[in-house]
Parts: sequence; structure tokens; C-alpha cells
Amino acid sequence: MRPYKFILSGGGTGGHIYPAVAIANELKFRYPDAEILFVGAKDKMEMQKVPKAGYEIKGLWISGLQRKLTFDNLIFPLKLLKSMWDSYFILKKFQPNVVIGTGGFASGPLLKVASLMHLPTIIQEQNSFPGITNKWLSKSAKSICVAYDGMEQFFPKEKVVLSGNPVRQDLLDVYQKQADATEYFALDSTKKTLLVLGGSLGARRINQLIASHAEWLRSKNLEIIWQCGSLYFETYVEFNQKPCTKVFAFIDRMDLAYAAADIIISRAGASSVSELALVGKPVIFIPSPNVAEDHQTKNANALVNKKAALMIAEKNLEAEFKNVLEGLLNNEDKQLKLGKKIYNLAKPNATKTIVEEIEKWLPQEIIK
Repeated sequence: MRPYKFILSGGGTGGHIYPAVAIANELKFRYPDAEILFVGAKDKMEMQKVPKAGYEIKGLWISGLQRKLTFDNLIFPLKLLKSMWDSYFILKKFQPNVVIGTGGFASGPLLKVASLMHLPTIIQEQNSFPGITNKWLSKSAKSICVAYDGMEQFFPKEKVVLSGNPVRQDLLDVYQKQADATEYFALDSTKKTLLVLGGSLGARRINQLIASHAEWLRSKNLEIIWQCGSLYFETYVEFNQKPCTKVFAFIDRMDLAYAAADIIISRAGASSVSELALVGKPVIFIPSPNVAEDHQTKNANALVNKKAALMIAEKNLEAEFKNVLEGLLNNEDKQLKLGKKIYNLAKPNATKTIVEEIEKWLPQEIIK
């Protein structure tokens, strides 16, 4: 009896990679003999992050469409055909039982070819507004695991499973790590801590905001933990010389960063939203306006409409930032209510729910 085989595809940003790794880890936990292969886009961050997580990955020559006429857009049809051709040979050689896509450039051609080969495919849609790729793939997918209510308006109702988004398991007990967090970041425990997150690649506008308001933030008796992203680290590393300010290209111990935080400023990518719900701290979302279908604003609004978070549009930052943050800092009751309401929206068992859905499509005679 051969072991189970799974292919996972997701990448481009940490928001697609980490859910895929979380699913792979749960599959490996349940089926230690399982063979797991990742498929990503060449030259994207999954080609480094996935091997670090302990899994093999193969790259496809694929990228997204740009919003303006570029050489990459002109050769996109060629890239798509080449990626579908390569996907066929990867699938033919590996012979997976199930193929799982968590979004990103490579998941489109891979899952499309898998469905044409009559292999069971599972989509994990993280956002409240799905992209074109997942809408395209949904017609042939066996199950579509979603993180928000009302996704039947985009996908076949009978395929939709409300699972939530997979999150890092070390976030389940952040409240027990506050002492460790204070020591790890060398914080002053008499001050409140502001955690600033711009996503795995960083956020130019959020970085500019924090840099221009750094003195004002310190005047509010705040410690600042600031993940600026690798693209911007050289620009802002000098702020590490300032008091009460810790700047990082990337925070390896996000569990401790969340544990340390009293208030969080963040982009509204799907994985970030799911993690922040589980953490249960007051959040001010600053959605990126530069993403497909403005899905980050829709993600944030799903929480704002339930009074579980605050949001400032990028275009309104200069006019609203100080008032919103100061109003939150001065209102302990509001902080507690926001933390409680966002925590009530968390789905800590998302990974297990998704894997149970995957198990439904395994060959019945070899399911444990």
C-alpha cells in the first residue's frame, strides 16, 4: 500500500505560503509516511520559505498580470502554457492523491491541469473577495474552504466549507508569553507597546507614516516594534538608534511580537486578519489599495462592520491617524472591547477543518 501523496501550491507572499505550510504540517502529523511536494513560482519567496519549512518545492515560470502594458504581460500567455505543460509532467510523475491550492501565481495552472487529469483539487480561499484565479478553478474543485461568511455569491454553494484560514500554531497561547516577549524585545514593561506590521514584503506607506510620526509616538509613552520589510530595512534601520524603537526587516518570533503588543497597526491581508483575530488585541487596519479587487479593504471591513477592529484608508492617513490612535490609547474600555470582539471571530481549528475536507477525497480503501 503506497503512502498518501499531496501537492500543495501557494506563494507570492507569506499570506499564501504560511497557510499551505500549516496544511502540510497537519497532513504530515496525521500521516507521517505521506509524501508532500510544493509547487511555486520561480523567483518568488516560496522558493526559499518552503525548503526552510522542510519541504521540497518545484518552480513554474509564471507571474501575475500587471495593471499596465509590460513585457511580462505580453509574454503571459506563453508563461501560462509553459506552466501548464510543466504542471502536467510534475503531476504525472508525482501522482498525488489530492492537490491543494492556497492562492498565488502557480496554483492556477497547476490546479487547472490537475482537474483536467481528474485529480481531486481543493481550493483554500483566504480573502472575503476571491481573485480571478480561484473563481476560474472553482468550477472543477471538489471543495472550496473559505474564511468568511457569504462566499456562496462567488462559488458553487454545495462546495463551500467555512473553515477559516490556517494560522501558526504558536499563536494559540500568546497571552502566556508576555514575560518572554518583554525580555526578547528588551521592552520597558511600564510602557504600552505598538506593533507595526506591513506584511511579509513590507508596506511603503505604513513605513513612511511611522517614520514621520516616530517622535510623536514616543511622546505618547509607547514602545514601537516595527517590521518594515526587507525591501525597506536599509532605509529605516537608523531608527534602531532612537529610544523605544525596534526596527526589523522580518520578525522571526511573531508569537512573541503579538504577545508584547498592546495595540497593532497592520495591513489587512487574509492571513494577517486571521492571525490577529486569534491574538485578540485591538487592531487598526491600513489596507493596501494596490491589490486585486481591493480585497484588503473588504477583509478589514468584514471586521470593522462587526465593531471588531478600526480601519484607516491610506488616502486618509495624514488626516485621521493621530486622532484614531490617540482615541484608542486613551480608552482602555475600547481596547478591551475590540480585543474581545476580534477574538470571538477567530477560527483556531481552521487547519484541522481543511485537512478533514482533504481526507474526504482520499482513496477510501487506504484511509486510516
